[in-house]
Parts: sequence; C-alpha cells; structure tokens
Amino acid sequence: MRTYNKFYINGEWVEPIGKGTSEVINPANGEVSATVPYGNVEDVDAAVNAARNAFASWSQTTAAERANFLRKLAAEGHRRNADLTQTIIDELGMPIQNAAEFQVDPLAIICESFADKAKHMEESREVGNSIIINEPIGVCAMINPWNYPIWQLIGKVAPAIAAGCTMVVKAASQTPSHLFIFAEMCDAVGLPAGVFNMIHGSGREIGAALSSHPEVDLVTFTGSTAAGIQVSNKAAPDVKRVCLELGGKSPYIITEEADLDAAVDFGINDVMVNTGQTCNALTRMIVHESRYEEAVELAKSKTEALVVGDPTDPGVFVGPMSSTEQRLTVLDYINQAIGDGARLVTGGTGMPPGLMTGYYVSPTVFADVTNDMKIAQEEVFGPVLVMIKYSSVDQAVEIANDTPYGLASAVWAGDKDKATAIARRIRAGQCTINGGEANHEAPFGGYKESGNGREFGIEGLHEYCELKAMQY
Repeated sequence: MRTYNKFYINGEWVEPIGKGTSEVINPANGEVSATVPYGNVEDVDAAVNAARNAFASWSQTTAAERANFLRKLAAEGHRRNADLTQTIIDELGMPIQNAAEFQVDPLAIICESFADKAKHMEESREVGNSIIINEPIGVCAMINPWNYPIWQLIGKVAPAIAAGCTMVVKAASQTPSHLFIFAEMCDAVGLPAGVFNMIHGSGREIGAALSSHPEVDLVTFTGSTAAGIQVSNKAAPDVKRVCLELGGKSPYIITEEADLDAAVDFGINDVMVNTGQTCNALTRMIVHESRYEEAVELAKSKTEALVVGDPTDPGVFVGPMSSTEQRLTVLDYINQAIGDGARLVTGGTGMPPGLMTGYYVSPTVFADVTNDMKIAQEEVFGPVLVMIKYSSVDQAVEIANDTPYGLASAVWAGDKDKATAIARRIRAGQCTINGGEANHEAPFGGYKESGNGREFGIEGLHEYCELKAMQY
C-alpha cells in the first residue's frame, strides 16, 4: 500500500495545512491501495503564491532551457513507467494489457513533443508595422480527471512548461498516486522551485478555490460537463481563461459498403477499453439498415469474446468500474434503457460470469435504440454501446449531430474519400476515419457542451499563451 503525507510546493515536500486524509480504494477488490493527504484553502493559497512568485523568473528562461527540462521528464517517465502503471492498475482498475500503452507511455511522448514546440515561444511575425509575439499566460490551475489521469496530467503540464507558465495541479480523488510520483519526477530533474506545485483534496473545496483564486490566470479542467460549468462560473468574476475538456456521446457512422467486420471490431474495442470510462468513446454506433442486424450479431459475438476480470491478469481486457458509485450509475442507465424499450443484445445488470466481488459491470450492447432515448443522449461512462439504424447518409449525419455534445466521432466507409466527406459534416472536434490511429500531434477538444479550447499539438501550446502586438 502506498502512503503519502506531504504536498509538493515551491520545490519542497511540505506538511499540509489541512489535516484530513483519504483512502484510495482498489476497484477490483474493494481494498485500500493508498492513503493521501487532504488539503484545504490555505494549502491552495500556499501553492498558488509559490507559482506566482516563480513566474517572473521562469517566464524569462529560454525555450532551450524549458525544452531540456521536458526531455529530462521524458527520461524520468521511462524510468518510473512501472510505478506509474501500477497506480493505474491499483486505483483505476485498468487491465495490465492496456494500462501502460494507453495511460503511461504517452507521458514521455508528449514531453518530447512539447520540448520540440517550446521554440515557437521565441518566434515572431510582422504584420504591417506590428511585431506579433507569444508570451506565457501566467499561473495555471490544472484540475485532472480520474479516467485517464496521467495522459491528461501531461497534456496540461507539458505545454505549460514549454510556454513558460507555472502551475498548481490537483488530481481526482479516485486516482491520486500518479501525481505524487510525478512531483518526485519534477524534483528529480531539478525543475525550479514553484514551477510545478501539487496539492490534493476535495474537488468542491480545492477545485473551487483554484478556479476562483485571484492569482490564477488560467484554469484547465477535464471532467463532466456539469462540473465544467461550475468551474467556469467560479472563474468568471476574474475573467480567467478557462480551457474545458468535458463529456461526450460520440457517434460512429458505418456505411452500407464498409468492411463491416473490421468496423464493428474497431467500435467494440473503442467503447470497451478502460471499461467504457472514456470521454471520447464511440458509444453510438449508427449502421445502415441493410447491414444493421448483421452488425448487431457481430457486436454481440465480439463483446462476448472480451475477457472481464482481474486487471492484473494479462488476458483480461475489461476491468472494474472506477468506484462503486460509478458502477451504480451505469447500472441505472442500463435499467433505464431496458425500460425505454431498447433491445438488450448482451450484458445487462448482472455481474460478469465468475466474478463475485469488485465494481464490475458486464460489457453491454443495446439494439433498436432511437436517438431520443436517454441511453443515446447522456454520457454513461461505462462499457455500454447503443446501436441505431439509418436509411440514408443525410439521416445518419442528422442522428450524429443530434446531441448536446461534440467531442469525437468516427466514420467507416468504403474508402477514405467517402468517409472524409461524411466526417466534414459531423459537428465534433475529432473524427476517426476507417479506424485511423490516435495522433498526439493533433488538437483534441470538443464543440458544444464537450468544452472549449484544445489540448495537444501546437494548438495545445497556444492555450497557455497570450498574444502581444508591438507597433513601431
């Protein structure tokens, strides 16, 4: 069991001012996997003040200096990979076969990516008699989620370092240990005092204090749309910049001439990885009516072939939900869908076969879903796929866009050009075409209630910049 009792503030491990502690539960067995300190508003003040004091000197460092720290962090990421991976298995319950690849390996990749991009901060362009430059925005508050905690952490920290910002970071209560390890990494590479500060505690108290703090210039938050609205409201009086990566109910259009077996296989894996706890999961599979029943049978067989169980077992693909509360939420959605008349193809509310303990939900597929059903409109955040039929491409696009969200989407068609033509019509921040691979150099973020701003790529760097025009 891991035990942490200090925060990392101003380059030192310090006793929290708040006196609380919290136990972190392993969702596979219900046992305590870690204990962590819970801070208070005074801890927030200490961390933010350290970041503010460090900003003046850190913002004036060269791009080469900041890039060097990011490359050192990438090397530390490789060195601490096993430790970080274990926190994901123990605290999130993500199976070992995917935990490193999906959660931890990107840390080094993203650090290297933004090390290369730091030089953009020293570039300028002339427009008439003006010189346009980028400057770091200042002190950044970073509030991270529990479902992809390391990926989201480094997606915020790396561009902030590259830009010359300082920061205060808070992890989610379900998955905090990685943040303490990352603070150890920052200390090991000698990141200057006050550049990176971490605290932990209740989202309602610590998150609210960070969002409303007068010395914070930017708040970047990943989580639910409801929580994102609260963050925006707290930040509004100071006119802070707010970058939000929120919920999704992403559509996946499969055309009549698509390679159906490959398309359905891609969709099932996308939804079920991380036990469905993925904001951009393709949870609405929209299939042409001529291939619909064939697709339903394929989804059933492929879902039932997935191994559910102990995340430490290399053969397991689907682990537990992150918490008993999340499990109950998902089960409520499944019951609601059954009551609304959706056809339960596989899964449901029973425990997966052979499992008696842990926060498990059976991988579930619903057919005969209409887009006005609750299961098709709200983010379930569990291993649940809904299948919807369409008769024309125009209708498929209409169904895809009939959602308050717009984070991700996908199209699988007979060829790239056909798929791209459909993708251009979908109102979402990303679209995967014919099973294309994820790309850390591409911007990630959503339309509508899925948030604002972008992470990753050069656009991710720009979120941490202010533009200045100098006339001569």
